[in-house]
Amino acid sequence: MKTVSLLLGCALVAPVWADENPVPLAAPRDTRPATAELSAQPLRLPNGQSAGLLAGSWLVAVDDDWGFGPTVLGTAKGNLGGVFVFGVTGQRRWRLGSHTHLAANLTLGAGGGLSSPALRFGGGFMVRPELQVRQEWGPWYLGAGLAHTRFPSGNVRDTTWTLTLGRMDDFRAFAPSDVGRPGRTHARGGVGFDEMALSGGYYTTRGGSRNREGQPLRERLGRAGADARQYIAPDAWWGVEAAGAAKGGIDGYMEVLLNAGTDWALFHPQLRLGVQGGVGLGGGGGVDTGSGRLWRVGPTLRWITPWGPALRLDANRTQSMNGRFSAQETRLSLVLPLEGRRSTDELGRDREDGIVRQQILWGGVQHHNSVRFKDGSQQAVTKALLGVNRELGPHLYGAAQGNAAASGKAGAYAIGLFGVGLQSSPRGSGAWRWRAGVEGLVGAAGGGGVAVGGGAVGQTEAWVQWEGTGPHERLRVRLGAGQWGTLRGNTQRAPFVGLSIGYAYGVLGS
Repeated sequence: MKTVSLLLGCALVAPVWADENPVPLAAPRDTRPATAELSAQPLRLPNGQSAGLLAGSWLVAVDDDWGFGPTVLGTAKGNLGGVFVFGVTGQRRWRLGSHTHLAANLTLGAGGGLSSPALRFGGGFMVRPELQVRQEWGPWYLGAGLAHTRFPSGNVRDTTWTLTLGRMDDFRAFAPSDVGRPGRTHARGGVGFDEMALSGGYYTTRGGSRNREGQPLRERLGRAGADARQYIAPDAWWGVEAAGAAKGGIDGYMEVLLNAGTDWALFHPQLRLGVQGGVGLGGGGGVDTGSGRLWRVGPTLRWITPWGPALRLDANRTQSMNGRFSAQETRLSLVLPLEGRRSTDELGRDREDGIVRQQILWGGVQHHNSVRFKDGSQQAVTKALLGVNRELGPHLYGAAQGNAAASGKAGAYAIGLFGVGLQSSPRGSGAWRWRAGVEGLVGAAGGGGVAVGGGAVGQTEAWVQWEGTGPHERLRVRLGAGQWGTLRGNTQRAPFVGLSIGYAYGVLGS
């Protein structure tokens, strides 16, 4: 009887012992400076016109002196709305004083926009060196200097002054070796966004909307896009958005906006009605957006499902500030959370718990041997790409990608894609491991005279990936091959090969 009682006692206390000795939680092992910068500069054009460029960059420090990250440039002055360039910036800093530093930037990008015999962006490749002196005030700084913007295969080039407003922050991430483990953090990880949304919808143009030839825009225009949000309170947010035309004869139209909004519970805490607004740049596809500056405002309805994802219905008024484009936008979005479960610890601090998932930032190139153009010709095109992959489970991941023409005759061609992929478990050992996978993406494309139908496109790719270990565990090198084409009809089918280099890190997820 004593033996039975002892066994029952052990069975009862065993769970208590297990709770008191939980599996150790992974913590962020990589905290380094990061900075967001917004730059402005005038640009003199070879056809006698002038334009203004805005550039937004997000840079992560490699060490105390060097930083790298993505950059987006677009026109915000003049009559060239729709000129966009996507690229990567490397930055070197030298400390001049306790609150002053010298920064040298080199941006390599791809893109372009409205062209003519007197104004050519060539194949789309851009080089932009810049030198600035910056003065710091706490986490903020203001800089002034010179930049040289050049499209080597075109005739657009100019050297002029630049102004920069920047804000310093931190980049926090888990190690790739922690992927799959439970983790905890008291601050946002990765790029700092809480959720990502994939959207589809329509523009219904309003009276007065015109194309560049002055003809009315009367059709209902399809659009596809994505946005990312960071919540500064449970009912308030800010974020960034990119979208492009997918139907309606304006292939090549795209927009990039900065958004903010708030909402309130409607009958239930998970059903929320709110309002949002945004400002940014848009144009292309022959749409007359003037300088490219846009504003947007409208109501939003959000339903947060019990499973984590949310659905969002938006009805916005979009208006060019000095062009002839005005439209009512209706869109439906699928919202995917990017962070773990939020709570408050015993000290009252915010914290997040979840499973560490891998996220990879990519930069690379894709080469097509033969791309069909609207004039019936075919020619090789090379595109530069920026992308991000996020694990949703051990073998499933989500992917978003943007790329633009960098060589050939397709300058100003751009494409935005999103979708999912399947990947194997890592194989091999030693200094390198490898894995393989496939992915399928859909999105919108246009510009540069490339034949894309209404703009809705898709891409499938098979790939093999080499992954570093030890001190190089964040390095990824991917080689892929696939096919890109239009989703409506048989306008375009173009095989491609691609090479990308990635930076991997861990973030919390479900």
